[in-house]
Amino acid sequence: MKIAIIGLGYVGLPLSLQFAKSGATVLGLDIDPLKIKHINTGQSYIKHIPNDSIQSEVSQGRFSASTNFSLIHSMDAVIICVPTPLNKNREPDISYITDTGKSIAPFLRKGMLVVLESTTFPETTDTDLRLVLEEGSGLKAGQDFHLAFSPEREDPGNPASKVASIPKVVGGYTPVCLEKAVALYSLAIKTVVPVSSCRAAEAVKLLENIFRSVNIALVNELKVVYDAMGIDIWEVIDAAKTKPFGFMPFYPGPGLGGHCIPIDPFYLTWKAREYGQHTRFIELAGEINTAMPHYVVDRLIHALNSRCKALKGSRVLLVGLAYKANVDDMRESPTFHLLDLIKQRGAEVAYFDPHIPVIGPTREHKNWQGLESIAWKEETIRSFDAVVISTAHAAVDYNQLANWAECIVDTRNALKAISTKPGQLTKA
Repeated sequence: MKIAIIGLGYVGLPLSLQFAKSGATVLGLDIDPLKIKHINTGQSYIKHIPNDSIQSEVSQGRFSASTNFSLIHSMDAVIICVPTPLNKNREPDISYITDTGKSIAPFLRKGMLVVLESTTFPETTDTDLRLVLEEGSGLKAGQDFHLAFSPEREDPGNPASKVASIPKVVGGYTPVCLEKAVALYSLAIKTVVPVSSCRAAEAVKLLENIFRSVNIALVNELKVVYDAMGIDIWEVIDAAKTKPFGFMPFYPGPGLGGHCIPIDPFYLTWKAREYGQHTRFIELAGEINTAMPHYVVDRLIHALNSRCKALKGSRVLLVGLAYKANVDDMRESPTFHLLDLIKQRGAEVAYFDPHIPVIGPTREHKNWQGLESIAWKEETIRSFDAVVISTAHAAVDYNQLANWAECIVDTRNALKAISTKPGQLTKA
C-alpha cells in the first residue's frame, strides 16, 4: 500500500509514522520546504516525536517527504490533514481543504482513495471536497475513485496515547468507499469504527469537541460562582470525581486553547444556521470560555491591589505559553490573550515556557513573534511584581517559583501541594 499524507503537522506526522511502522510506503506532502528537509534528514520538529522515530522509517525507505504533489499519481490512497481555522469574522475557513483538493485533483486516478481528516462541518467531504476533486480530475466519486472522512484523534502530551490504539471513526461516501477506508486504516489502527456516512463521521468529531467545550465552560462558570462564595472549585472537583458513576471531571483554566476546542464547535454553529437551527449551548459555552482571560486579569489586578500595587506599570510574568501542559503547541493558546490584555493595561509582560524558547509565526498574534522566553533564574523571577501560571508544565519547578515570586496567580492549581506564604497565592 502506497499512501500520501498531506499536511505534516501535529496530526499528519504521527499518522505518517504509524502507517510506515505498519509496513506501508508513506509519502508525506507539505508546502513547507523546511518540514520536508527535516523529515528527509531524520529530524523531528515536534517535541513529543523523537528523531529516531523518523530516522528509522526514513532509513528503511518506508517514509519520505516532498513538496511535489504530482507524486500522488502513483499512490493508492491520499489522506488530507490540513488546518481548518476560523476567519476574522469567526466563520469556518475550509480554503485549506478546497485548495488541497484542487492541488491533488489533476493527479487522481481510477481506484484511488481520498480521505479527509481535518475537522469540519457536515457536508464538507461529500459536497465541497467532492466537487473540487471531480471538477479537477474528470472522475466521479463513488464510481471512479473512493471518498471518505475519518476525524483525527490526537492527544499531545499524553505519553499513554498512541496512534495505533486510538479507535478510528470512518465514514464513506458510498458503502464501497467505506469498505476501502476501513481496509486502509485497519493496516495501522487496532480498532476501526465504521459509521453510515461522511456526514455522520464529521458530526462525531464535532460532538467530541463540543462535549469538552460545554463542560469546560460549566466548570469555568462554577469557578467564578464558587470563588464569590469562598469555595475552592478544585477541591470540589477532586471530591466529586470520587463518585464511581454519573460524573466525569473537567477542569477550569484561563480560557480554551489548541486547534480543536476553541474552533470546532463554531463550525457546527455556523452550519446549523443554514438549517434554521440555533446552537444555544455551544454559543453560551463560547461566551463563558472567551471571558476567562478577562477574569484572570481581574484576579491579577485584585492580587496586585492587595499589595498596594497597580497593574499599570507593574512587571508581570506568564508561566506557560503552550495551550496544554507538556507540549510545544501554542496554537490558539489563551496565554496570547493574557499577554494582550495585560499589555493593554499598561504593564510590562514577559513569558517563560521550557518547551517554547521563542514565539514563532502565528495567524492571529503576529505582534508577539520573536519574543523569547525569559531565563529561569532567581533574580529574574524576583524582578517581576506578579507571576501568572497559565499552563502547568511538569518541567517547571514550582517550589522554586513559590520561594522566588512574591505574588502568584494560579489558573491551573499547579501549587496545590506546595506551601505558600500568606497572601502570596491567588487562584483564578
